[in-house]
Amino acid sequence: MNVAKWVLLAVLALPILELAAFVAVAAAIGFGWALSLILGGSLCGAFILRHAGRARATRMRVAMEQGFVTALRTEASGGLTLLAGILLLIPGFITDVIACLLLVGELYRARAGAPRRHNDGVVDLAPEQWHQVPDPSLPDRRKDEHGH
Repeated sequence: MNVAKWVLLAVLALPILELAAFVAVAAAIGFGWALSLILGGSLCGAFILRHAGRARATRMRVAMEQGFVTALRTEASGGLTLLAGILLLIPGFITDVIACLLLVGELYRARAGAPRRHNDGVVDLAPEQWHQVPDPSLPDRRKDEHGH
């Protein structure tokens, strides 16, 4: 079986698996609490898509219109945030868990000090992650200032 068939099978099985997960959670904590968790997850997804997703979606759209493939690669983390928002918006515990894993990965990457890339090709580094290297093609100004 190729990948497309597995993806199609997973998409078709997802509603059944989500229903089974809802029944299991409702049996464990009660129907009202389970329904509240589902609604809360959907509200969180809407919030993420509204606030974080709008700017990223606009940057990705502009990059695709201008044909900047490298800009799309630098926006991969933004794409994961958008995917997490969409998965949270879909009612269900399985999609919510996958979305939370995506968001935790994004937060971990941001806290680890991974370089942030922008569409303009600039990479922002923390001060301890870089040091100045003299360019051998430029004259050494320290020697000229001291008269040597």
